Amino acid sequence: MAHVPGTVSTRELLGHLDDLLRPSVIKDYSPNGLQVEGKAVVSRIICAVTATQNVIDAAVAEGADALLVHHGYFWKGEDPRVIGIRRRRLASLLGADINLLAYHLPLDVHPVYGNNVQLGELLGWPVQGWGGEIVGSQGIIGWHDLAEESALDAVAVAERLTERLHREPLLVGDLSRPIRRIAWCSGGAQDFLQDAIDLGADCYISGEISERTTHLAREAGVVYAAAGHHATERCGVQALGRHLAETFGIEVTFVDDPNPV
Repeated sequence: MAHVPGTVSTRELLGHLDDLLRPSVIKDYSPNGLQVEGKAVVSRIICAVTATQNVIDAAVAEGADALLVHHGYFWKGEDPRVIGIRRRRLASLLGADINLLAYHLPLDVHPVYGNNVQLGELLGWPVQGWGGEIVGSQGIIGWHDLAEESALDAVAVAERLTERLHREPLLVGDLSRPIRRIAWCSGGAQDFLQDAIDLGADCYISGEISERTTHLAREAGVVYAAAGHHATERCGVQALGRHLAETFGIEVTFVDDPNPV
């Protein structure tokens, strides 16, 4: 098939993403890559955090050939039947011949386009090191040390998160503690708080919070900031989308379907 400027074959697009994100070396909770097959040629991609019905409807309305997301379908332990919400979502994708591409952990940990490295850049705290659980070949907790004279307090961290993520975080723990080392892991990574403490973090940021998170933060004397699962994972898919637009000369648009969690 001859190459048409402003287009890329679905096969070539998938090959490029596989080479870039290396999903085959990462054990995950859902399949990464092509989850629903659509058109053989792509000229327009809609990217989003999650493949919700709202996002699919936007992709259909925009005439997209592919939908690229962080949270796709077919999670381990889910009811596999194609009924209800799943049926409606799949019917919309198949009816419009839209490819669904999803990358979960591979997009979290990528050292350039990943959620964690991109979140640090957005917050103004570029990753200086990695720690915690290893996924692929890299730790999933990023950290950044502030200069002694630039130490922050919990209020300043909350203000930075609110300004950059457009969502007010929930802070627990010792809110009087001076913050010199900040660590983070996007999404539902609240249970890596102990790993962040072991890394010497004064403040750990993730998306969600559990009942047990508060007790650990209080008793360890650190700050924990729940900044929103959705809010902390908007960065990666947008960075990846920009990369694809530049690489293949195709149109890529981010659609946000806000989620308070």
